[in-house]
Amino acid sequence: MTTLASAGSHTDEPALLIVLAAVTVLLLIAYFVTVPYPIVLVLGGLALGFAPGTPNVELEPDLVLVLFLPPLLYGAAFFSSLRDLRRNLQPVASLSIGLVIATMVLVGVVAHTFIDGMSWAAAFTLGAVLSPTDPVAATAIAGRLGAPRRFVTVVEGEALINDATALILLKFAIAAVVAGSFSVPMAVGEFLLSSAGGIAIGIAVSVVIVKVRKPLNDPLTEITISLLTPFLAFLPASSVGASGVLAAVTSGIWLGWRAPVLVTPDTRLQSTAVWEVLMFVLNAALFVLLGIQLPGIIENVSDQYSVGQLFLYGVIVSAAVIAVRFLWVFTAAGFRRLIWNQARELKSPLAPWGETVLVAFTGMRGAVSLAAALTIPAMTDAGDAFPARDLIVLLVYFVILVTIVGQGLALPYLIRWVGLDDGGIHAQHEDKARLKAAKAAIVRLDELAEEGWVSDDTLTRMKGLYEFRIRRFGARFDDEDDGAMEDRSQTYQRARREALNAERAELIRLRDTGFLHADVLHRIERDLDLEDVRLN
Repeated sequence: MTTLASAGSHTDEPALLIVLAAVTVLLLIAYFVTVPYPIVLVLGGLALGFAPGTPNVELEPDLVLVLFLPPLLYGAAFFSSLRDLRRNLQPVASLSIGLVIATMVLVGVVAHTFIDGMSWAAAFTLGAVLSPTDPVAATAIAGRLGAPRRFVTVVEGEALINDATALILLKFAIAAVVAGSFSVPMAVGEFLLSSAGGIAIGIAVSVVIVKVRKPLNDPLTEITISLLTPFLAFLPASSVGASGVLAAVTSGIWLGWRAPVLVTPDTRLQSTAVWEVLMFVLNAALFVLLGIQLPGIIENVSDQYSVGQLFLYGVIVSAAVIAVRFLWVFTAAGFRRLIWNQARELKSPLAPWGETVLVAFTGMRGAVSLAAALTIPAMTDAGDAFPARDLIVLLVYFVILVTIVGQGLALPYLIRWVGLDDGGIHAQHEDKARLKAAKAAIVRLDELAEEGWVSDDTLTRMKGLYEFRIRRFGARFDDEDDGAMEDRSQTYQRARREALNAERAELIRLRDTGFLHADVLHRIERDLDLEDVRLN
């Protein structure tokens, strides 16, 4: 068996090559198909695991905990909206705390009751692993179909916070199994202390990072610090017994909120691309690595359970995971309507029933549950094998398969069936923001004209650009507009892009003739690319 924790061993090279090749192929497939990429990753990892010649790989739990989880959690937090989270705090808190605990308890009870030989501790470990959701597939589909922004915010916010809640619960569940003892009062106290410590360390690390990055103006240095930040938050917190998960999430939210004034445009363009690629590759690598391990996991449990039993257990656990979510979401929605009869009495408005159906349905499990399952240690403190570890990992993969593939493929039809959309509100807010920003620029240009250090022709040229932009976006709110302004804008964009393409072609010709060095070409190319993006 090959272990990927021992980097540098020649026996690891074929396995590593297969992982890298599989990730590349799956990413290419995900690019060309229309379904969200997590569906491709789940099916691709499953196919790879049973492909002839695939090595049996064992992934060390500590490697998953340290290498995969911090950047995945930090990245999701960084790109979240703090304001949207606060605005929808009631439903998000209900789902990310209450539902997580309910899922852990119900799945644990069901698993202990219906799965032969599964202890309470192992059953609750399974419940904790399956309690966090993965919003990637749901939000990818919802975004393309114009689902309500509030629904997307709730699902994303839930997944962000419930990761921390679930992984803290998992930590205590594993500790109970490994140590062989468990105290509820002690666990509650440690939970609160661990959570507070993780948040405090996350904030402290963020404050230091802000001070370090503020005077910098070098994309390479800033992006490197950005990539190290989740580990700088996660590792110190874990080393002192605090929640490394909450530290990484807190630092992500804190720095994501400060990013617009902390990061230069040049760095922002590059770092966003780097983080999108990183999270994409980490998700792909996790599913490929687990897919490779599946045959060995199935072989380990096949002596105790038949294929029919394993399939039945997977169906039972999946049904429990889906059922508890529907029960919780609809009970919570009904309770809110029972207590508050009018939406205006709430801090956040009541969601329509169609949106409630969508939230209940989008309980996909994904990369975080997968990573959490792989962090379960192989041995206890007494030197015994962790009870039902392979069975837990197998059932987690089954639930991921059911929820991401089954619910993910059905979600577009459900969105159309409930007939919800945002009515174009999100697009209108964007247009109004662009309009107000352009007006603010005109005001500032008028102030600069009085200072006398800017030439009149420069001010005239710049004001003309912003005035055109004001007319363009203002026309979208004019009921009598015949579309002429938008047509002129589209014509200008097309002509400008033709000119930019001509510039690029000439640059390539100059490079090919040896006149232009590659470094100079890339700098000019980037300027042209920024202008091209700016046209949107």
